[in-house]
Amino acid sequence: MLPWLGRLLRPLAVLLLTAAALAAPTGTAQAASAPSTGWNNWSCKPSAAHPRPVVLVHGTLGNSVDNWLGFAPYLVHRGYCVYSLDYGQLPGVPFFHGLGPVDKSAGQLSAFVDRVLAASGAAEVDIVGHSQGGMMPNHYLKFLGGADKVNALVGLAPDNHGTTLSGLTALLPYFPGAADLISSKTPGLADQIAGSPFLAALNAGGDTVPGVQYTVIATKYDEVVTPYRSGFLQGTGNNVRNVVLQDLCPLDLSEHVAIGLTSRIAWHEALNALDPSNAERTTCASVFD
Repeated sequence: MLPWLGRLLRPLAVLLLTAAALAAPTGTAQAASAPSTGWNNWSCKPSAAHPRPVVLVHGTLGNSVDNWLGFAPYLVHRGYCVYSLDYGQLPGVPFFHGLGPVDKSAGQLSAFVDRVLAASGAAEVDIVGHSQGGMMPNHYLKFLGGADKVNALVGLAPDNHGTTLSGLTALLPYFPGAADLISSKTPGLADQIAGSPFLAALNAGGDTVPGVQYTVIATKYDEVVTPYRSGFLQGTGNNVRNVVLQDLCPLDLSEHVAIGLTSRIAWHEALNALDPSNAERTTCASVFD
């Protein structure tokens, strides 16, 4: 196979192999994620400087710990109460979450936010999500009453309008049974394909809701959410800010995974969205902040 063709087909192969692997018989035991360090501290009380807890929402095939090993301590060190949840679990599949139906995952987020508000005494939370974790909360905000409980939603490479996987989802009809396999075994993946019924319903009548401030931070090197601008929101009025990571720092080569795991440029811009009154311009030098 030509090398370039192999690179193009790899994301589609991962999609199909994931669904196929999960179709195989498995046990039902769920392995718990390792305990986090410095966050998910249920005795944390928000300060006057940072009055809203931050809820971190992992991406597809992620979990509440691994997705946030860098960013969660970054926020805790700056005085935030930080919490992360697991969602979209499938029976017998430990650690790799975000595979269940997205609307059901939004229900899990709703319950988790209620728990955070009850423990912290705060009136609202802010949400930062990576990939599906930046898109899924939109369902919570729009259909599950989340708009009254959330001040801001920050998406790191979110797939708000789905993904084509570099156009490879168009090849699914040429693999007999592939689309049905993905839909039945990993519905969370199927929901994220551009043009899916879930996304059509989610974005009908507008892709934002009043009262919530939205920030989308995308990377032009995204190989998972394609085209990368499909993560951008339209919104109404001035409630949306769409940012390309390389417009902040051309030297940041982060792709889909790294924008959440290691990009301090993206983290700095997310921090600005959480505390806009004290925002500082994000540049390549922000990596040292």
